[in-house]
Amino acid sequence: MITRIPTPFSYSSAVTAGDYVFLGLHRGFGDDFTVQIHDVFTQLKSTLSACGCPLERLVKVNVYLKHIQDLPEMEKVFFEYFEQNHCPARMTSTTEFIDTDCLLMIDGIAYRGEE
Repeated sequence: MITRIPTPFSYSSAVTAGDYVFLGLHRGFGDDFTVQIHDVFTQLKSTLSACGCPLERLVKVNVYLKHIQDLPEMEKVFFEYFEQNHCPARMTSTTEFIDTDCLLMIDGIAYRGEE
């Protein structure tokens, strides 16, 4: 069964397909990078919860940064949400965003099946 969590835009914030949750973009809101990345994790947790999946089941993420200089802060914040040896697989890159105030976006895949 496929279930979608729609947005008002041309994408879903998540699509569940069997044991997997495919997360669409989650962007940060706030005045600086640290505020925005914590906001993204709040959104990710909420979306995953709606799909019956905890954040700890996130297995792969793509992180898009506006400024590569934010990479050390991103690393630090990831360890606030994941234990040292339990981080998701990750790809990080830089890009420009349509919204000039956006400093990062994250998408990914979570597994909600049996461990």
